[in-house]
Amino acid sequence: MSTAASIGATVKRRRRELGLSQDELAELASVSVRFLRDVEHAKATVRLDKLDDVLRALGLETALQVRPPR
Repeated sequence: MSTAASIGATVKRRRRELGLSQDELAELASVSVRFLRDVEHAKATVRLDKLDDVLRALGLETALQVRPPR
């Protein structure tokens, strides 16, 4: 995952796979529904610590990979 859009799409897809509403996931992750909406709608300036809380609640994690130089 490298873009806000792909992260948001993954969060939304996983939330739906688990049968969770935005309200339910926000509560599980201890974030606001507004924050979750921002993530799902690809707002590029979300707090990474809160994003990590959402990903953990969904059983997901972030990973960094080294890319070849351009």
